[in-house]
Amino acid sequence: MSEYDAVIVGAGFGGMGAAIQLKRLGFDNLLILDRESDLGGTWHVNRYPGLAVDIPSSTYSYSFEPNPYWSRLFAPGEEIKRYAEHVADKYDLRRHMQFDTVVDGARWDEEAQQWVVSVKGGKPVTATYLLTATGFLSQPKMPDIEGIDGFQGKVIHTTAWDDDYDLTGKRAAVIGTGATAVQLIPTIADRLAELTVYQRTAIWVSAKPDYPVPTRVRKAFAKVPLTQRAVRLAGSSILEVLMVAGVLHYKELPIANRIGERACRAHLARQIRDPELRRKLTPDYTFGCKRPTFSNDYYPTFTKEHVHLETTPIARIEKDGIVTSDGHKTEIDALLLATGFNLWDVNFPAIEILGRDGRDLGKWWRENRFQAYEGITVPSFPNFLSLNSPYSYSGLSYFTTIESQMKHMDRLFQAMKRRGVTTFEVSEEANAEFLDRMTDKIGNSIFTLGQCATANSYYFNPHGEATLLRPTTTVNAFRDAATFPLDDYVYA
Repeated sequence: MSEYDAVIVGAGFGGMGAAIQLKRLGFDNLLILDRESDLGGTWHVNRYPGLAVDIPSSTYSYSFEPNPYWSRLFAPGEEIKRYAEHVADKYDLRRHMQFDTVVDGARWDEEAQQWVVSVKGGKPVTATYLLTATGFLSQPKMPDIEGIDGFQGKVIHTTAWDDDYDLTGKRAAVIGTGATAVQLIPTIADRLAELTVYQRTAIWVSAKPDYPVPTRVRKAFAKVPLTQRAVRLAGSSILEVLMVAGVLHYKELPIANRIGERACRAHLARQIRDPELRRKLTPDYTFGCKRPTFSNDYYPTFTKEHVHLETTPIARIEKDGIVTSDGHKTEIDALLLATGFNLWDVNFPAIEILGRDGRDLGKWWRENRFQAYEGITVPSFPNFLSLNSPYSYSGLSYFTTIESQMKHMDRLFQAMKRRGVTTFEVSEEANAEFLDRMTDKIGNSIFTLGQCATANSYYFNPHGEATLLRPTTTVNAFRDAATFPLDDYVYA
């Protein structure tokens, strides 16, 4: 008999949502493992200046556990972390959690019909079910630049921010201009003597309607939850139009994409008068190929005399500075890496997972296309739920993905309970049909019909396929999670 009903790898919002659903289904013998020192996933790891959620706070929470107390429309990172702690306490999740624990891998034991999970420095644990909730943004990406290891100044990656290092009066360089850099750069610029930002790919940025949430509004949200649900619905609808209509349904509704791009261009034009600087900051790929972001102060930062935008490629890093391909050297004291995350090389999956007959999930995905039935289960991997899988991310709020997967879990486990069985496995046929359907739908998206070659977007896997996002509406994702054919699974 297994030691645990289920082992969940990851104590972020995905892992906590899965644990809540399992407890609702009657499973209480759970083990949640996390390599970090506390819960919260990316909101525990990231502490860089300017950290905030990049979609309205009202949509960034479990729908069944709204938070009426967000201080701003776009809540700062420390509030998201506190919300995670609140959820863990309210749903009695902490007693299941074990931190500072690195999971080396897991294998399916056919004879015992259980998962054997290997833990670094400890004894393996066994569980009837294995759930991986390692997140999409969990493996930091380090730039592959000649000489970076020889730099003798301070090096800080945004996922390991050093609060003790004082940037005041320093000459710093930021490598990267993605969503993290858009938040970081305006926050630190005024403390620095010189700041040089090295941009490989420009990002689409629109105005950020951010403002403090008045106390009276927070009180209304707490007293009459329906008011907050209405705000959440409005915010979700806007995100749905932006992401689903403008990006995933580009063929049918190209106007939605054009509206998004024009809004970003207008925002840039209002804030940057210098035509050459504006040209450098204008993306050369179609809006939506890469996740856009919001900011009111990112563009104006580049108009300051001590801030420089460098678009010439980096040739190498020397002990005291950065040399670009034209031979120009910029001396710096600190190197700040806003280079994001490595999704595809080391994150799908984040640990070695061996299924039936020793099938290696990572190897199989790379040799047979990235795929997962309804974005959550994989053939030849019994009793396994992968919560960050190809075609799983729905909409722009991660909580949409989490809750649709919780709904899928509910339907699947209820079906097993009625049958009096404990083992499930999605069929090869059902998985193939789902993959064909997703591949067909992605053909109508901006990823297929737009100009995305220069976007350097993490939406695309190494095969050049945009398999991260589910190319349907969020309504469709929830409907399918509640109505998928039960005979798509084999039970035992």
